[in-house]
Parts: sequence; structure tokens; C-alpha cells
Amino acid sequence: MSAPFGADLLEAAKAGDAAAAEKLVEENSGLIWSIARRYFGRGVDADDLFQLGCVGLVKAIRGYDGAYGTRFSTYAVPKISGEIRRFLRDDGAVKVSRGVKERAAVIRAARSELAGELGREPVLSEISERTGISPEDIAVAETATSTADSLQRSAGEDGLTLENVLGDWSAEERLLERVSLREALERLGARERQVVALRFYRGMTQAEAAKVLSVSQVQVSRIERRAIEALRESLGEK
Repeated sequence: MSAPFGADLLEAAKAGDAAAAEKLVEENSGLIWSIARRYFGRGVDADDLFQLGCVGLVKAIRGYDGAYGTRFSTYAVPKISGEIRRFLRDDGAVKVSRGVKERAAVIRAARSELAGELGREPVLSEISERTGISPEDIAVAETATSTADSLQRSAGEDGLTLENVLGDWSAEERLLERVSLREALERLGARERQVVALRFYRGMTQAEAAKVLSVSQVQVSRIERRAIEALRESLGEK
């Protein structure tokens, strides 16, 4: 990167310093957003476009050579836009229909109302009764509309994160997995999606998730294990 952004920081990032790479991504977030905005309205969430842009920036860090006399930002722009275009062209978007989004809004409202009335997290059967939506459809709607940033969110008292259990990724891989995670979740069964949502999106312990699902903690443990194995397979982890 040019001097105002710290040539030493860029060199550290090129040498494999993950903290330096993340710092560079943070410093260039404005540039990434400015490029990501060009692709709004194409069926991909804004945050996902930003994460793809981050992947492009990391690739730019690895390939940049200041000896050519080109500013880093100039070099990075085609890398960022190219990563987004490649995803839109080759991988396609993980689309969430308007109906699913509307259903998720109804579920969120019912969950909040019931929590206030009951003084605890409502179980699926209670949400289903209040909304008239089946437990399976509740699982699909909540997981499909959850944010894709929960790789580093702790699961209750366990302290586990999806990043911990799915693999030890480099900075670039971690950013890319945040985008592809949602697609992998869509391949799970409804109950597996619900367990993952409760454990890693809502930060519940297995015991808390068991109460919400009206099953035993042992069952939650088994379902979670199956889900993690399936996610590892979908994401190419061994």
C-alpha cells in the first residue's frame, strides 16, 4: 500500500501476518464498499458482497508488488470487483425469497412477544401455535434469513464457534466461508438447521437448545454432530 496506509503493514500482510491483513481490510473498507455498491440489486446481500470484496483485497495484498510503481488501491480495485463478478457469474447467489423473509419477520415478532409473555425463550411448538407455521418451516425461515457472520459467535457456555469446529482457515478462506456458509446450511435437514441456528446464531448451550426444541440434550448433541459433519463435507473440510 502507499505510504499513508503503511508500507510496513502491507509487507507484513504479504508475509502472512493475519492481523496485518485484517488491518488492511479494515483500512480499505471504504474502497471495498464503493465497489460492492456497484453490484447491489443482483440477488446478493450487501454484507455478502462486502465479504467477497474483502477476499479480493486479500488476494490483492498477496499479489501486489510496489516495484511496478502502481498504487496499491489502483491494483486492488480490479481484484475486488473481479472476485465479486466471479461469484455472481460462476457460483450464483444464495437467494432468499420474499415469502421466506416475510415469514421470518412474523416468526421474529412472535418469538419476541412470547418471550415477553412467558419470561423465557419460547419452544418451537409455542411459536408454531402462535404463527400457524410448522416447526420445519420455522427452521428454514430463521436459518435462511440469519446473517452469515456467525463463524466467530460463541455457542453459550461451551465457547465453541463454527470457525472452531469447521476448520482453522486462513484470513482469505475465513472471509470466503462466511459467504458460502449460508449455502451449506441450506443443504441440512430442517432439524439440523434449527440446532445450528440456536447453538451458533443465538449462542445457546445444548441444554438451552434442548428446551426450545422439546428434546433431550443428548439428542441435540447428536443432531449437532451430524450437522457439523455435513457442513464440513459441504465446505470441503476433511
